[in-house]
Amino acid sequence: MAADPLPIFLAAVLGLVFGSFLNVCIYRLPRDLSVVTPRSFCPECGTQISWRDNIPLLSYLVLHGRCRGCRKPIGIRYLIVEVATAGLFAITVAKYGVTAPAFKWLIFESFMIVLFWTDLEERLLPDEITIGGAVLGLFCSFFIPLHSAIGDLILAGLGWRPRSVINAILGALVFTIPIWAVAHIWQRFRKREVLAFGDIKLLLLMGVFLGMDDDLVACLIGSIIGSILGLAYILWTRKGWTYELPFGSFLCIGAVIAPLISGG
Repeated sequence: MAADPLPIFLAAVLGLVFGSFLNVCIYRLPRDLSVVTPRSFCPECGTQISWRDNIPLLSYLVLHGRCRGCRKPIGIRYLIVEVATAGLFAITVAKYGVTAPAFKWLIFESFMIVLFWTDLEERLLPDEITIGGAVLGLFCSFFIPLHSAIGDLILAGLGWRPRSVINAILGALVFTIPIWAVAHIWQRFRKREVLAFGDIKLLLLMGVFLGMDDDLVACLIGSIIGSILGLAYILWTRKGWTYELPFGSFLCIGAVIAPLISGG
């Protein structure tokens, strides 16, 4: 049976609106600014943006991507985030329907969008999202079942709720601890940082939400994309092999894809 188009359309509209807020988070969190006040402002001239210039997607197109006050260009990232959020929200509702799991994944995707851009632009993964999100993910596992093949097999005698919470904890630890250990050893050997602690906290967030199975898929996808794009970027720009790549951004890509291709 075909999915009802109305919830999908409404999810896309919600994604556009919420994407505008995510842009605020992307700019302000790395700068330790409140995401609530003041109202949106132009980062170039500081002029507060009126409501008519703050309509997602439409205002950007009408103003040709420029501030009405100073006429300085507004970064294309603002448009990309709004469109990407709308697309992800629509795809998620198409797959999961209007359900509690869909709501959980909408929250998770929003986290990943913010972290993708903060790591790409600032090489920073804010604790408000990584640690705060991990706590929220553990809370979600108490109400929304989280499955994993091995965890469900070992914990078959437990009810779904404790099994779900334990799966979330295992998802957070099973890959994070070994990856941190290998990175730490390699760092001591090479005498330079190979995996920032922010990336470790991102892995915790991913594991709590995704569980062991989808977390493995996410890490594999992120690593493959990072290897291909990172190598291409280094060769194209001749940055050199010591150039610091935004590994967290690649992990975020894998994390967004995993729940959309899994069995749910």
